[in-house]
Amino acid sequence: MSNGVTGNIRGFIAGFGLPRLIIFFFIVALFLIAPFAGVRVDNSFKDVIVRFGQNGIMVLAMVPMMQAGTGLNFGLPVGIIAGLLGSTISMEMELSGAFGFFAAILFSMPFSLLFGCLYGILLNKVKGEEMTIAMYVGFSIVTFMAIMWLILPYSNPTMVWGYKGTGLRTTISMEGYWSHILNNFLVIKIGKNFEFPTGSICFFALMAFFMWLFMRSRTGTALASVGSNPVFARAGGVSIDKMRLISVIISTTYGAIGILVFQQSFGFVQLYQAPLYMAFPAVAAILLGGASINKATILNVVVGTFLFQSILAMTPAVINSVLKTDMSEVIRILISNGMIIYALTRKTQGAK
Repeated sequence: MSNGVTGNIRGFIAGFGLPRLIIFFFIVALFLIAPFAGVRVDNSFKDVIVRFGQNGIMVLAMVPMMQAGTGLNFGLPVGIIAGLLGSTISMEMELSGAFGFFAAILFSMPFSLLFGCLYGILLNKVKGEEMTIAMYVGFSIVTFMAIMWLILPYSNPTMVWGYKGTGLRTTISMEGYWSHILNNFLVIKIGKNFEFPTGSICFFALMAFFMWLFMRSRTGTALASVGSNPVFARAGGVSIDKMRLISVIISTTYGAIGILVFQQSFGFVQLYQAPLYMAFPAVAAILLGGASINKATILNVVVGTFLFQSILAMTPAVINSVLKTDMSEVIRILISNGMIIYALTRKTQGAK
């Protein structure tokens, strides 16, 4: 009897993943300790929800490429740059409110399609090394755009450097444009401290629903078959390169929309080196949610984003109060890189 229970527990731990289990109980412990450390639980939970809506779509952008067997999208900055171009063009035209936000999405689409197509063609030429190449592609486009932000012909006084009148600022305030446009839409206030960002959560749900519909379409099914069994997919007449290309374009498009949602919640546009490592939290979040290298679901996105953002929200408040020192960045880096190493190690072991 005891052997059977022990076996079930071991099976559960193996299936769920020991790192995820440790992080889950760590988050529960943080919420339990919070009142004793003088931290308001309602404020912390509000922060978790806001962070979820802020980052969820960039995590969702991981799904198509993982399903197509293209690996973890460390080249997410390619889509982020497309979104930054869309937002800066919209701000250059002095568009504001909901119109300005959706105009930014519209302006980012041509860049998403172009960058995604070029990015996908490159990854098709380096099969088996996608994640390594993707990382260098992401680093390269961010570095290239660091030069372009200085020479592109922007002239909006709120965006360019004041002393010279050319070149975009490192950080641009979105005040007066579309700052918190989604967060404040149909916001639900409970008590004095808790606010539920209805708009951003609903927008994430809408984008997740579109992803769910696509993955159940004929193209989405073919895309998933390429990731799970490329030999069978090829025998069924599916073009592997075409499906991989589609997955990269969709992932890039979601990355562009994701950074726009991030910007409206954060309240600032961050340029130059800011997008350099933005792929790592998104990769860590979806792996934390239970995704594997070649398989990811929307449930993995939801669970992983919630757990990862809970760590980021609760750690500074609770750990810093107890230890009287700032450990938030150390823990964030530890969890991000730890989950990525864990996933790659599992892949290696599974391949033996």
